Amino acid sequence: MTVRELLKYGEQLAVYHHKESSAIKLLLMHFLNKESYELIANMDEEVKRDLELDYKKGVRLYIEDNIPIQHIMGYVYFYGHKFLVSPDVLIPRFETEELVAQVLACYDEYFNHEKVEVVDVGTGSGAIAITLSLEEENMTVDATDISEQALDVAKKNAQLLGANVHFLCGDMLQPLIDNGKKYDILVSNPPYIPKEEYVEALVKDNEPHVALYGGHDGMFFYEQILKNAHLILKPKNIIAFEHGWNQKLELKRLIKKYYKDAQYEIIQDMNGKDRITILYN
Repeated sequence: MTVRELLKYGEQLAVYHHKESSAIKLLLMHFLNKESYELIANMDEEVKRDLELDYKKGVRLYIEDNIPIQHIMGYVYFYGHKFLVSPDVLIPRFETEELVAQVLACYDEYFNHEKVEVVDVGTGSGAIAITLSLEEENMTVDATDISEQALDVAKKNAQLLGANVHFLCGDMLQPLIDNGKKYDILVSNPPYIPKEEYVEALVKDNEPHVALYGGHDGMFFYEQILKNAHLILKPKNIIAFEHGWNQKLELKRLIKKYYKDAQYEIIQDMNGKDRITILYN
């Protein structure tokens, strides 16, 4: 079959099964090891039989077995860097790239390019911590996660990308409290889906629940962090969160409870939804 025929084959199956047809193009690019422009330029090229079979198997895994394409490929690009992913970690989202960009911008303004100590709480694949380390040489970055399996993935990513990040295993801030180190910046994209909220099967059935659900209202981990952050932060600090688009009011309540004098801003993502909150102390 040609590139064109394989693309049409997968896209028609995706539409019939109410799946994202754009994912099919990514799978074809992956199995043929081609960029998007190369697919377009070689639509009538015949594909080797073994590559055709591998691609069709990937399409079936996505459409029939409901496996995320990132798990089929084994990686995802985040902030221009290639990260390994697996069922042990949350797949990094585009919105989280915006969190990283905001942290970098706020660091420039608030700390004026000074050397700082940064910690990423609940690091998962290591996407936030590793990207910050790679993008800003003045940041010394630590990261925590309760899952040893997730940290195995994060450590592999740090090694492959050449990032110098120190990983600690434990529940939220506890390993940091035990360590006694103080930080200038705390960043976290903790689990924030309320326990009873609907989650599409592709996510619920494939990504670790420990990285998805944040208690009955989704705010459990934010409260844990804000309640104890003073134990690990220097007097001048930034706290940066990603959160659900509809959790602004609850987060404001927690900020007033634990950091009533802090300056803070709530930033919308590329879709105009309240997604990032940054506190300045």
